[in-house]
Amino acid sequence: MGLTAIVVDVAQASSSSVALSQGRGATRRLPGGLALGDAFKGLRKREYAQGLQCRVRREGGCASEARVWKVRCSSDSAGSLGGDLPASQPQQSEVSGIRDPAAASAASFAPLPQRIALFYDAFWRFLRPHTIRGTFLGTSALVTRALLENPTLINWALLPKALRGLLALLCGNGFIVGINQIFDSGIDKVNKPFLPIAAGDLSVPAAWALVGGLAALGVGLVATNFGPLITTLYTFGLFLGTIYSVPPLRLKQYPVPAFMIIATVRGFLLNFGVYYATRAALGLSYEWSPSVMFITIFVTLFATVIAITKDLPDIEGDKKFNISTFATNLGVRKISFLGAGLLLVNYIGAIVAAFYLPQAFKTKIMVTGHAVLGLSLIYQTWLLDTAKYSKEAISNFYRFIWNLFYSEYALFPFI
Repeated sequence: MGLTAIVVDVAQASSSSVALSQGRGATRRLPGGLALGDAFKGLRKREYAQGLQCRVRREGGCASEARVWKVRCSSDSAGSLGGDLPASQPQQSEVSGIRDPAAASAASFAPLPQRIALFYDAFWRFLRPHTIRGTFLGTSALVTRALLENPTLINWALLPKALRGLLALLCGNGFIVGINQIFDSGIDKVNKPFLPIAAGDLSVPAAWALVGGLAALGVGLVATNFGPLITTLYTFGLFLGTIYSVPPLRLKQYPVPAFMIIATVRGFLLNFGVYYATRAALGLSYEWSPSVMFITIFVTLFATVIAITKDLPDIEGDKKFNISTFATNLGVRKISFLGAGLLLVNYIGAIVAAFYLPQAFKTKIMVTGHAVLGLSLIYQTWLLDTAKYSKEAISNFYRFIWNLFYSEYALFPFI
């Protein structure tokens, strides 16, 4: 992931404060012996910590998640926090991504609305928004498809139940990505320093409280609304997410089990579970339709590609911590071409299915949509290769793969 910076501009002291600290011979002191100039420095530090005059510059990675703190301080004759720091000497490490200690300690004294805003920001990054979008779009597409197949059974009284189901899925998503961050905090300081635990914006105990609450809420919602089969599938998904990240198994360190878990959760469990639950809510028994069979197979293969390529931006940290991935074993170029090749197989298969089963699919939409997505993939792979697999190009490529994932679910209700 590319590095993101929040640049905090600290206002210069007022002209009156400069006059107090200059040109009067002896140094003015406050009670207790504190030099007045030092007091103004402390005031500025507090202003900096409270994020006055902040502006956000987003770059690289999943931009909505990224937040690394970096200071550029205005200098004045009364003294500053170090003046304008050269790019080679940042106030804080751009590798660790941890905020300046003065800001971290002073943040607890910030006004309540600001503390709430800071927590919301950390919590949102903790949820990994790009995975939230995938879960939301997948759920919405499958529910929409089931309703379009049975328009006479649409009952708006079922909307609250559908929203509870969506909330349960988002809780499960949050649990899985959250517990992964807890056990990956060391690696994330190298690979993803913008994540809240690695950046020092969220403590590990707070993270445990969040994942515990998300799991409890999710299981409770499913158990009280969707019956034993869906509850079993849901808890099985949480179990797979746990053994993916948590020692002693920690299956993410083994490439094949890792991609099998991701493909199972993102592919089969989500698509089958949502479609089954929707039909059950409509009073229908489950049956495999060609469209649902297609999206389940398509997304399972797509999730396999995500599992294979997700470590492309993380190769530096994975090597440092001896994590074995396809990217560390085979290299960035081979994995990029492997992932692109598998996705092209997916798109070609979708086009073939449209011609083979014209009664099940809308051929024009199916063929045109997947042809455009396939050609876009070829172009992005070419861009990656011409960029010589730079870190920025790799991050852009991986982000594009997620955009293709979203696009498939956006297309699904209409094919």
